[in-house]
Amino acid sequence: MIHLNANVDRFSGTGYANTYEKYRPQPPSVVIDILTQLAQVNRPRLVVDLGSGTGLSTRMWADRADVVIGIEPSADMRRIAQAQTAAMPNAEHVRYQAGYSHETDLIDECADIVTCSQSLHWMEPTSTFAEVARILRPGRVFAAIDCDWPPTMNWQAEDAYIRLDEECEKIGESRGFYRGVKQWDKEGHLARMQSSGKFRYVKEIVAHHTEMGNAERLVGLLLSQGGVAGLLKNGMTEEEIGVPEFRALAQRTLGDELSPWYFSYRVRLSIK
Repeated sequence: MIHLNANVDRFSGTGYANTYEKYRPQPPSVVIDILTQLAQVNRPRLVVDLGSGTGLSTRMWADRADVVIGIEPSADMRRIAQAQTAAMPNAEHVRYQAGYSHETDLIDECADIVTCSQSLHWMEPTSTFAEVARILRPGRVFAAIDCDWPPTMNWQAEDAYIRLDEECEKIGESRGFYRGVKQWDKEGHLARMQSSGKFRYVKEIVAHHTEMGNAERLVGLLLSQGGVAGLLKNGMTEEEIGVPEFRALAQRTLGDELSPWYFSYRVRLSIK
C-alpha cells in the first residue's frame, strides 16, 4: 500500500506525539459501557485498539478488561503510551505493540472488542475490516470512534480554529507536503462497514463528555491537528502559518482560566 508509510510519517516525531498526548481528549467513558454491553460480556477478555497513538483510547480500558493491546506503527507514539500507562493502576493489563490495522499479528478470533479512535480515516478500509473480522470473536463488537473538531466552548474561537485548520490543509496540499498521503472521509465509515460484508449489524451513535480547557489548550489542540503539524514538520514557521494571531485571539476569547469544553463523538458500531 503506497500510502502506508506516508500516512504514518505524517504523524511521526516525538514533538508531535508529546503535543498529541498533552492536549487531545480521551473518549467518553460511557463508550466502554456501551461496547461491553453490545459485546454481551461482563468483562472483555481482550480489547484491541488499532492506531492507538499515545494510548488515550487504550489505557481507559485498563480496569475494565483482562487484556488490552494497542496496535501502533509509530515508535514515538508507543514510547509515550508506554510511559503514560506505566504510571496507572492496573497497568499490567495494557500493552502496546508495533503493527498496522490490516496486520496486527494477533491470532484468529481472539478479541471481544476492537476499536479505532481518531484513526480509521487513515486506514485502508477493505484490508482493515478483513483484519478486524479475523481477530474478532463471533458476535463481538468493532467501533470507530471519532471526535468532532473543535469542541464546543466559544464560537469566535471555534470559528478561527476551523478557518486556520482548513487553510493549513490547503497550503500543505498546494506545496506537495502530503504526497502519498491518503485518508478516507469519516462520514463514509458506516457505509463502508455495511458494504464490506464482514459485519451482520452496523449502527451509528453519538456521545459526549466534558473536559476543561483554556487558551493554551486550544492552541495545543490546533498544533495537534495533522494539517498544522504537517506544515511545521516541513519547515514552515508558526508566524508563516498564522499561529501567533490565533494564539492572541484564543487569549482574548478564552484567557487562562479553565472552563468546560464539550467534546462530541460519533461512534460507528459493527457486530461480527
